[in-house]
Amino acid sequence: MKTRILIIGAAGRDFHNFNTYFKDKEAFQVAGFTASRQVPRVSGRKYPAALAGRLYPEGIPVYAEEDLPRLIEELNINVCVFAYSDVSYQHVMSVGAVVEAAGASYMMLGPDDTMLKSNKPVIAVCAVRTGAGKSQTSRRIIDILTKKGVKAVSVRHPMPYGDLVAQRVQRYAELADLEKHRCSLEEMEEYEPYIVQGNVIYAGADYQAILAAAEQDPKGCDVIHWDGGNNDFPFFKPDLFITVIDPHRAGHEVSYYPGEICLRMADVVVINKIDSASADDVQTVRENIERVNPLATVVNASSPVSVDDPDIIKGKRVLCIEDGPTLTHGEMGFGAGTIAATRYGAAELVDPRPYTVGAIAESFKLYPQIGALLPAMGYSKEQLKDLEITVNRTDCEAVVVATPIDLRRVIKINKPSTRVHYELQEIGEPTLEGILTAFGRAHDLAME
Repeated sequence: MKTRILIIGAAGRDFHNFNTYFKDKEAFQVAGFTASRQVPRVSGRKYPAALAGRLYPEGIPVYAEEDLPRLIEELNINVCVFAYSDVSYQHVMSVGAVVEAAGASYMMLGPDDTMLKSNKPVIAVCAVRTGAGKSQTSRRIIDILTKKGVKAVSVRHPMPYGDLVAQRVQRYAELADLEKHRCSLEEMEEYEPYIVQGNVIYAGADYQAILAAAEQDPKGCDVIHWDGGNNDFPFFKPDLFITVIDPHRAGHEVSYYPGEICLRMADVVVINKIDSASADDVQTVRENIERVNPLATVVNASSPVSVDDPDIIKGKRVLCIEDGPTLTHGEMGFGAGTIAATRYGAAELVDPRPYTVGAIAESFKLYPQIGALLPAMGYSKEQLKDLEITVNRTDCEAVVVATPIDLRRVIKINKPSTRVHYELQEIGEPTLEGILTAFGRAHDLAME
């Protein structure tokens, strides 16, 4: 008899685990996926037959995770596979309790069963929590490699929220590709910075096909750069594994799944935001690194903020728009916008909650810890419109935009606004440049 499987996911790692471990294996029957609340409007669709393979001519349904006990019984599930990330150990085992109480076994797939091997050297950049600073670390790495004449092709952890067949392999090399692939705000925030740097980035749903395309990219490829999402571990086997830690959430590096896996596997650990975190929290992080991965090389870094026009902030009642995932499942109580508003003399941070509408109001219900900040949520056009209405309804004098791309390009803001910028800066030795130079020599990369 076949083992009946239910994969518990969030439209990313779950599909990859299916593709690499379960697809085309007669011993298993994957009866469905479940979708967590991390990503709206995923449940109710199917993982399409065109991607699911010969054993699933009708595709595989996606259900809502809240129906897990009923699904286990009605679908006669033997094993549930947990396959999403950036969650506490308490959350992981709470889901496990639901699964086992319903009679099924509980399982997680590890790196050896899910990592793909590239024929190019792979540099992976991951983090222990969403919002730790992985994006600016990745930008710094790409900048160093580019200046040394190394052609790096980036591949992003998946965000396939639309037509999965159309999104099987996505290549982004120019800004027009963002429109071509109908990107959500969250996708634009991840892909656009690479395009602006003159780099190429891939994403999608089928990472075996994505890896093959990236290795043979028309612009050339010397190195694959894995841009991890959500604190997940890489889909590709890394030759250099870099993990970013945020001391503002000290202790999370050893209490969140699978962030601790990224920490334990890391060759290099970047302690970011040292300039704004407390000395005690930085020390806690250092002690945890020493305890679980004493052989890792530790890089100290900061992400100083700057703004386009400080006068828009000074003395004003401001609304801070922060990176959405950082505030929601990343559980941060502030972001770069908050730091900038305080540093540049805002009179008050205005609470947007009385003015929220639609999907934005729903986000505050799902994530009440957000507080008096506005997460930039834009998984759909409707959600983006609700964001625009909320911003323009809010009773404030100015808006501080701290999103990875300029939000004002995609929504209209009816008040004075200024954008916040942040880039990674190493402090002292060792540096990422020195580490990458040694990596290049070890892999016979021609560096200028």
